[in-house]
Amino acid sequence: MADVPDIETVETEDDYIHVQFRDPEQFDEIRTPDWAQNPAESVSEGAEVRTGNTEGDDDWKVQSVLIKKSVGEEKAREQAKVIVEKIQS
Repeated sequence: MADVPDIETVETEDDYIHVQFRDPEQFDEIRTPDWAQNPAESVSEGAEVRTGNTEGDDDWKVQSVLIKKSVGEEKAREQAKVIVEKIQS
């Protein structure tokens, strides 16, 4: 089973709950890759995954998962962990 990083912060903004696993400041670039849409939406409809990368490193890491606000914060935490586990496996 993949080692899922700990959740750093959870913030509700606009239409999404942002479940942050890594500080965005540690990355040089952050993207919302198309390939992550299927595993994300298989867990939570409308979810998005943001990945980050540092210069000179080919390994992209999950920075945060965005879950629709209607899900609620506690369920968003659970779903975000499942999504990261699916992506990292």
